[in-house]
Amino acid sequence: MPIQRMLEARSVAVVGASIKPGSLGESMMAELHRGGFEGAIYPVNPGYDEVAGHRCYPSIGEVPEPVDLAILGVANARVEQALADAAAAGAGSAVTFSSLYEEPGEGPDLRDRLRAIADAHGMAMCGGNGMGFMHLESRLRATGFLTPGHLRHGPVTFLSHSGSAFSAIAFNDRGIGFNLLVSSGQEVVTTQADYMEYALGLESTRVLALLLETVRDPATFRAQLARAAELGVAVLAMKVGRTEGSRAMVTAHSGALAGEHGAYEALFAAYGVHEMRTLDEMADTMELFSSPRRVRGGSGIASVHDSGGERAMFVDLASDLGVPFAQIGEQTLARIDELLDPGMDAANPLDAWGTGIDADAIFLGSFAAFAADPEVGASVFCVDLTHQGEPYNEGYLQIAIDSFEATDKAFCVLSNLASAVSLEEARVLRDRGIPVLEGTDSGLHALRHLLHDAAWRARPPANPVEPVDDGVRARWRARLESGEAFSELDGLALLADYGMPVVAARPAATVGDAIAAADAIGYPVVLKTAAPGVTHKSDVGGVRVGLTDADAVGAAYEDVAGRLGPDVVVATMVPAGVEVALGVIVDPTFGPLVLVAAGGVLVEVLHDRRLALAPLGEAEARQLIDGLQIRPILGGVRGAPAADLDGLARAVSRLSVLAGDLGDLLAALDVNPVIVSADGCLAVDALVEAARGSHLHVG
Repeated sequence: MPIQRMLEARSVAVVGASIKPGSLGESMMAELHRGGFEGAIYPVNPGYDEVAGHRCYPSIGEVPEPVDLAILGVANARVEQALADAAAAGAGSAVTFSSLYEEPGEGPDLRDRLRAIADAHGMAMCGGNGMGFMHLESRLRATGFLTPGHLRHGPVTFLSHSGSAFSAIAFNDRGIGFNLLVSSGQEVVTTQADYMEYALGLESTRVLALLLETVRDPATFRAQLARAAELGVAVLAMKVGRTEGSRAMVTAHSGALAGEHGAYEALFAAYGVHEMRTLDEMADTMELFSSPRRVRGGSGIASVHDSGGERAMFVDLASDLGVPFAQIGEQTLARIDELLDPGMDAANPLDAWGTGIDADAIFLGSFAAFAADPEVGASVFCVDLTHQGEPYNEGYLQIAIDSFEATDKAFCVLSNLASAVSLEEARVLRDRGIPVLEGTDSGLHALRHLLHDAAWRARPPANPVEPVDDGVRARWRARLESGEAFSELDGLALLADYGMPVVAARPAATVGDAIAAADAIGYPVVLKTAAPGVTHKSDVGGVRVGLTDADAVGAAYEDVAGRLGPDVVVATMVPAGVEVALGVIVDPTFGPLVLVAAGGVLVEVLHDRRLALAPLGEAEARQLIDGLQIRPILGGVRGAPAADLDGLARAVSRLSVLAGDLGDLLAALDVNPVIVSADGCLAVDALVEAARGSHLHVG
């Protein structure tokens, strides 16, 4: 396939090759040699007969064979012709570093024209505006920028939209092992999803690390995330641009709450992707997951320290990040207590440094006790790997090596200050396969990802979500496609048809109709304006609650109708409970998302929300709810009964079925508030935005 011919090329034409010191043309040739490329190299430049010991050709058309890869080291003005010449000469693929910028004009832009050439000839292409790639298994460095003299081969694939991040990760001084690094740039032809598909076909890939600006091929991208999950390959992703404002659906709260990053959060959660926030976190997590040892059980980590103060710091940060310590058994504590100096407490985390006498035996015995405890999923040796002179800090290094080799559980060394790590001492451990994490914060983030990975892979299989009747789906799709305005009762019927519990409600256009509606529903009731275009009814005095008799309904109607018009809705007054907001938004890249958030007025002030791809089952919906900051309130506080969480989870699941069926015809849907009490949950109000742009107000 084209990408394989590019990444595993055995013949390369270097267009723009040069002998000029410091030039791109010289660097392209130098990088091929630096990587140890063993295939045929054909420099192309009419100004030279020979470059770097290779015969140089005046044009790619005169190269004696159709090359697998053409590296195009030419400027924007020449790149289109260079690609066309390479395609005509039978080149299977290309790399371009050019920015591909040109002044706007009529007709297709430069990127579109390049894509057309590549597509017409079945070519893969890396770039533009990238730095190329390094494939260690092919010994191929298709780049014109300086790369490390030595890169360790290993299980990590790193794919980056950022050229600088590509370079920074490549130049890490910790010896992370890679099989493939790609700076994919603008992805005019070949996308990050294509590189993911290739990398997941390599037996060596255990970690897939991504730096993302956007996803250009969402269907393939999702398919590769699913494939990685099936293969047990850990996916680490840093999505940059998280804090940009919401790009659509500003009227519906769900859109504003989700923001541009919400779809990625939901996507990552669905496929067990570990989201990175910094390159330091990325590097520590890469290294930790590079070890074949994963957490296979247990309730958390066990850590051994040589400092009480640093142990306290470690505990504080672990608490902030939600990294659990294993609940070790009494037998384990007793084993450790026998080892410790007098006055030291057996605990997890453990400060094992007392007088320093027999310290090695104390540390080794403590790690052995932790490793034997079934509640320990991973052990952490928290010591500062400062340089202690020759021949290194043999005591701690040997403790780490012996403890690591005595167990098959996950094990790492964590140094609290990256700038104090002795690279020589760290190398001793890394050469034995022991991960060394360089910082308390980044290291604990990596450990949290390791624990989350185990929990995600051990999750029970999702129960199938019951669909609605085909006739129901078809009827509502036809209604949305028709563009016909929705009445409030139509909207409530939509939610009810999908199994969501909704309040009883009736329309009214006169005071007599309002009183009759209230009599039929049963007191107490709520009266709300149904005036077109009123999104937040309470903000304009359009809601009256707690109406207990006909006189109260009549007075409320006269007030609301006199200011906002005659059309109102009379609905059941829902008993007090916790207000939750539910929503649906349709992301243009990944499709329908379901949102669960703090509801009522809190939706305006708290960014307390969770999102998921639709559809989802009740167990998955419950996980969303459990992730909310308001979850303790739902569980009951100060004597209040617990809310019906199972009922709320069912409502979320049913809303997700609606989203999956109708999402392509919706822009957004807010259900706020949903009142959740011990007796169940009821949707009280909802706002629907149709994809055609009309606002459909429900309830």
